[in-house]
Amino acid sequence: MHAPRRSCASVLLDAGEGIKAPSEYLGHPDPGSTLRTYTHLTPSGGTRTRAAVDRVLQEEDPTEDGPETARERNQVSDPRSSQ
Repeated sequence: MHAPRRSCASVLLDAGEGIKAPSEYLGHPDPGSTLRTYTHLTPSGGTRTRAAVDRVLQEEDPTEDGPETARERNQVSDPRSSQ
């Protein structure tokens, strides 16, 4: 009987489902029980986490207004900068 539960939990967690839904579905008293029991079944979780962080850190917004952009704009629009 435990094998189908284990399969269900591993499929849901590996698919990226949050912990709360599988916990409720499996009838665990709290999500911590599900985590303690099943997280070892999702070895790709760490890989997905690192990939998500990498995507966030690599995203560049070409319209970003950082300090360098502000300085460049001031040099172009400030007539004193050409003197």
